[in-house]
Amino acid sequence: MNYRTHLTTAAWFKHALGLALLLSLGGCSSWFGGHYQDPEVHLVNVQVVKAKVLEQRFMLRFSIDNPNNSRVRVRGLIYRVTLGGILLTDGEADDWFTVAAHSKEYYEIPVRTNLWEHLRELAKLLKHPDRPVPYRLEGRLKTGFLFRHNLHLDRSGEIIPGNYIPE
Repeated sequence: MNYRTHLTTAAWFKHALGLALLLSLGGCSSWFGGHYQDPEVHLVNVQVVKAKVLEQRFMLRFSIDNPNNSRVRVRGLIYRVTLGGILLTDGEADDWFTVAAHSKEYYEIPVRTNLWEHLRELAKLLKHPDRPVPYRLEGRLKTGFLFRHNLHLDRSGEIIPGNYIPE
C-alpha cells in the first residue's frame, strides 16, 4: 500500500466514523425531544418508624411513573419536604434502579430528623385532625446514564392529619 492509498483509506475511515456517529446521535435526540416525557414523581406515604423526643425516623415512599416507550434509569433523588411551612426533612438518596417502560416503581427512603424546635408549631397544625394542612415536596430526580437528565420537582397539596394519627 502506498502513501496515496493509505491517505484515501484513512479519509474514508474518518468519514465513515463521522457518519456512524451522526446516525447514532439521531436516536438520542428523541430522548429529549417530542417523544420523551418526564417521569412523574409523587410522595405517596410518610410512615412513622420511630418517634422519640429528640429523634424521629420516617420512611418516605415515592412513586415514579414512566410514561415512555423505553426504560428510565434513576440515579438518585434530592428532596425537601415541608409541612405547613415547617421543614420536616431534606436530603439526598443515591440509589440506582430502573423503571420499565409504561410502568410504576416505588422508591423508599429512610430519613431521620429532629423536630424538637418545631414541636409547638406542629402541635398547632395537628390540633384539629380534620383541618387540612399544606405540604410541599421540592427536589430533583436524577435520571439517565450516558445522557444525564434532571427532573425538577415541585409538588404541593394538603393532608388531613386525622388520616395519619392513630386513635
